[in-house]
Amino acid sequence: MKPPVVLDHPLVDCHLTVLRDRETTSAEFRQSVRRLSMLLAHSATGGLATSDVQIQTPIQAMTGKTLASRIGLVPILRAGIGMVEPMLDLIPTSEVWHLGLYRDEETAKPVSYYSKLPESSPVEVAFVLDPMLATGGSAALACETLLNWGVSNIKMLSIISAPEGIDRMTTEFPQIELHTCVIDERLNEDAFIVPGLGDAGDRIFNTIT
Repeated sequence: MKPPVVLDHPLVDCHLTVLRDRETTSAEFRQSVRRLSMLLAHSATGGLATSDVQIQTPIQAMTGKTLASRIGLVPILRAGIGMVEPMLDLIPTSEVWHLGLYRDEETAKPVSYYSKLPESSPVEVAFVLDPMLATGGSAALACETLLNWGVSNIKMLSIISAPEGIDRMTTEFPQIELHTCVIDERLNEDAFIVPGLGDAGDRIFNTIT
C-alpha cells in the first residue's frame, strides 16, 4: 500500500489559505487552483520515464530528454476541469479524457453520466484530476474505469483530501499514487470536507446560489 504524498511547502500553505477563504472571488479561486495544481504536478511527475533524443543547439549537438510514455489527463467533471490547463502547460502533449461524475446529495454516492474514453489504445500513464477527495466515491469509480480501460499507471491528484477518502483509495487501489496538498480533519454529516473550502465546482465556475 502506497502512502499518500502530501506536499510540504510554504507556497502550498499560502495558496490554500486563499482557496479556503469564503471571501475569495471566483477569479482568485481559479488562480489558486491553477497554482496548487502546478505544485501537485511537479510532485506527481517526478517519476515519469524519459528517452534520449538527439538535438542541435545553436552551439553543438547534444543528447536531450523526451517523455517516453503516452500521458492522459482525466479530469472528473466538473471541478477537475480547473486543474487541466496547468497540467497542459507542463505536459502539452498530454491527451485529455473526460469523466462526468456527480455526487447524489441524498446518498453521497457517485453517479456516472459521461465517459469519453475510446474502446482501445489506453494511455500508459493517467493523471486523475479532482480538487477534492472526500468520500473517495468518484475517485474510486474513475480509477476503476481507467483500470478497466487498461491503464497500468494511475496517479490521483487532489488539492484537499479527507482521511475517509484517503483510506478508501489506499485500501481499494494500493497500486495508485495519491498526491495531495493537504489532508483535512474529517467529513461532516453531509460528506463535505472539514474545514475544506465548500463546493469546488461552484467556486471555480461562480455558480454558488
